[in-house]
Amino acid sequence: MERSIKLIDWLKLGIAVLVAKTVTLILRSLHLGAASVLPGSIARFIAPGLLEQFSHQVKSGIILITGTNGKTTTSLLLRGILECEGYRVAHNSTGANLENGLATALVESSNLVGKLDVDYAILEVDENIVSKIIHTIQPHIILCLNLFRDQLDRYGEVDKLSKCLNEAITNFTSDAVVILNADDPILSYIGQQLNQKVYFFGLTEPEHYLESMPHAVDSIYCPNCGHALKYQGVYLSHLGDFTCPSCSFSRSQPTLNSQEWEQVLIGLYNKYNTMAAVTAAQELGVGIETTKFAVKAFQAAFGRAEELEVNGKRVRILLSKNPVGTNETIRVVTESGDTTTLFVLNDRTQDGKDISWIWDVDTEKLVERGGTVVVSGNRVYDMALRLQYSQDSQHSNVNLIVEPDLYRAITTALEKTPAGRTLHILPTYTAMLDVRKILTGSKIR
Repeated sequence: MERSIKLIDWLKLGIAVLVAKTVTLILRSLHLGAASVLPGSIARFIAPGLLEQFSHQVKSGIILITGTNGKTTTSLLLRGILECEGYRVAHNSTGANLENGLATALVESSNLVGKLDVDYAILEVDENIVSKIIHTIQPHIILCLNLFRDQLDRYGEVDKLSKCLNEAITNFTSDAVVILNADDPILSYIGQQLNQKVYFFGLTEPEHYLESMPHAVDSIYCPNCGHALKYQGVYLSHLGDFTCPSCSFSRSQPTLNSQEWEQVLIGLYNKYNTMAAVTAAQELGVGIETTKFAVKAFQAAFGRAEELEVNGKRVRILLSKNPVGTNETIRVVTESGDTTTLFVLNDRTQDGKDISWIWDVDTEKLVERGGTVVVSGNRVYDMALRLQYSQDSQHSNVNLIVEPDLYRAITTALEKTPAGRTLHILPTYTAMLDVRKILTGSKIR
């Protein structure tokens, strides 16, 4: 009986894969989208145990990567390192990180009958579903990058999210290796309490400390006793070198020295992504020279510091979907010396309906620089109001342009970008997809 049930499951898997691949082919042939979610949804309806069945087929193990910011870049970088070492890797590279997106990626990597012939599967997983998915996919490595406020209407505050993540990892009794951000107080504390094998990554570069604590901080109190943490220095948001003056809690020691690794992508936040991927690669036994070669050759993920050339002008797309991420992209913009910026703010389901987070962003630093700021998106007037309040009416030199139509907004921003300079576009997630479609799919006149 058990054997016949297993045979039925495999038959369901084969049918599910065949149908999902057919749907993918149709959607992409008709240019109806990236087909990153729907095929997996259909496949899971036909074969509910699909994720578990695929997980058992991965030869060397599944690497689960989660956290608020940096999942896609870290996943792609680690994939590049492993492939450079000669491994075959399945990966949800489009960033679709809920159950149906994971299923779609695994279906795409399998053959027509559901055979998955890969060494590793790198699965970028939304931090809100880790507790739901962890026992199903049985990861070999759990890598958590950071915890920031993001989409309050979906996730709530960081304390709630950290509690769920802690319980998920603590209750996962396998011999999984856990890799955590030493500079994030909550993750550092979680790692110090775990029974699993734990590695930490972080920065050891005090020359990059911020001059002051930014406005958008989430976890500056000791997770052990509740006392305010004392920071020797802060890199971004609440990430930095800290100790608690009231108890014995302090920052964990990173496994690797970040000063020994090259900064490839722009932005200090991408150095964190690099150190996370490199730490995981070292745990998996990849040689240092291979790792360094792959890091140096890495190209930015789409919309994540991605650079394009449009009508002879450079365009840089910097995904900006929450306070911390947007503050860091603003830092990149202001340090670049370029003077034209396009903000695109959407509030669709994938962005989160609550856009109150824009009031926690230090837009004053962008406005103080002057230049031209164009705003667009379906919450264009909210963004315009935030920027208007950022101006000092007595000394404001910024040229604020409000353009609800995204195509015209991009055209205007390009026109305002001086020759030889770069237009920086700061979009939310769905806005980033819209921007890329316009820039790569049609000519800007």
